[in-house]
Amino acid sequence: MGDIGITLLLVASLFVILGSGVWIGLTLSGVAWIGMQLFSSRPAGDAMAVSIWGSASSWTLTALPLFVWMGEILFRTRLSQDMFRGLAPWMQALPGRLLHVNVAGCAIFAAVSGSSAATCATIGKMSLPELKSRGYPEGISIGSLAGAGTLGLLIPPSIIMIVYGVTAEVSIAQLFIAGVLPGVMLALLFSGYLMVWAWRNPALVPPADAPMSLGAKLKESRHLIPVILLIAAVLGSIYGGIATATEAAAIGVVGALVISGAQGSLNWQTFKESLLGGTRLYCMIALILAGAAFLTLSMGYIGLPRHLAEWIGTLGLEPWQLLVALALFYILLGCFLDGISMVVLTMGVILPTIQKAGIDPIWFGIFVVLVVEMAQITPPVGFNLFVLQGMTKKEIGWIARVTLPFFLLMIAACALIYWVPEIVTWLPQQMRR
Repeated sequence: MGDIGITLLLVASLFVILGSGVWIGLTLSGVAWIGMQLFSSRPAGDAMAVSIWGSASSWTLTALPLFVWMGEILFRTRLSQDMFRGLAPWMQALPGRLLHVNVAGCAIFAAVSGSSAATCATIGKMSLPELKSRGYPEGISIGSLAGAGTLGLLIPPSIIMIVYGVTAEVSIAQLFIAGVLPGVMLALLFSGYLMVWAWRNPALVPPADAPMSLGAKLKESRHLIPVILLIAAVLGSIYGGIATATEAAAIGVVGALVISGAQGSLNWQTFKESLLGGTRLYCMIALILAGAAFLTLSMGYIGLPRHLAEWIGTLGLEPWQLLVALALFYILLGCFLDGISMVVLTMGVILPTIQKAGIDPIWFGIFVVLVVEMAQITPPVGFNLFVLQGMTKKEIGWIARVTLPFFLLMIAACALIYWVPEIVTWLPQQMRR
């Protein structure tokens, strides 16, 4: 059987097993076992044990459960309500007014969460009831939240950046730094769209609250101090070269526990819920990573990544054509898989192609994160759409429709980092000096 036949058989096996309701991690292991058993001389059981143990015992991966746990702790504190109180007075003068709280709140929470779903859920729990009670239209409120929630993946620390760094064997600290300017750029694009929307629909924007003096605004801003201190501790320790990503994650957990205790919301119940929630989420991710590690090893023995890279090389695609094709591929894949599964499932095949095209793996990591962000708001498996459906009880199709402008802005962001790659590469270059 040729490479095309093997590929089609494995892809068909993947979708058949996924369609039967088997967990994604077990599905990846099953497809890898089929490929190695049928098309390789190495015993599949031995290869499975070696690859899964190697994946599970990776020291670099220890940052992941700690960042997940930190997000779970903050999710169960008063942080979100305090953020609204601190941000709202400064947004009243902008066109669109409190709609910008969705963007600013998601950008700030993304810097201490690392999870798109957690960012969307936490800020949504804070902002949607407030916006609804003040008369803001549901469509733009929910759409802006769905779009801005994806900043949880791009603004460091990011769970998916850790996963990419491990699978692509690139520096996680460099990835974190590379994500800062694109994250700020995307947040500004979202806020810019909200301003344009407000200018075009002035009748739909409720009147501003009573004006506040500068002193009163600054007094309300004190509620932002805990989260700003936590961001400074986590990211400052990484960028300052004081701590590795894993050590910074541990600092973040301790800081989150201190904030929770200071707010009076840390008790045995919230501690237990955060620990169990973080454990459940990490176990799901770890199972996917283990299955993907075995699949990558299996594909390597079969030789598919090398053959695919050679085939793509013969097509003579320009780098921009290759990136457009990969973006379409990931958006399509995002209709069926979550972001972490997409990254770990494809990196073994995609990276040799990227390297052959001469594309910087750090830059490509940020590009992949942006494209995966799009998949977070692409039906039917867009995680942010599921989160918002659970919160608002709206139809997935309706939520996807009101989110479409923000999807298009992410496409614009991909084009911008291609045309001006320094948006991604400038900060990592400064760190290397």
